[in-house]
Amino acid sequence: MNSEQIKGKWNQIKGKMKQEYGIQANDDETFSEGKFDELLGRAQEKTGKTKEAIKREISSW
Repeated sequence: MNSEQIKGKWNQIKGKMKQEYGIQANDDETFSEGKFDELLGRAQEKTGKTKEAIKREISSW
């Protein structure tokens, strides 16, 4: 497991926490940011790529 995969795990946790806060505060923007963070974290964990590299790939679609 490399450092990017560990960061991916952290991004997943951070995303889930943002989602929970978004639910409690009734803030849809924070909730959707949390979903995106979780998605990036999962991709980061699976591929071992940096967050920025994954964002570039997603925006090129």
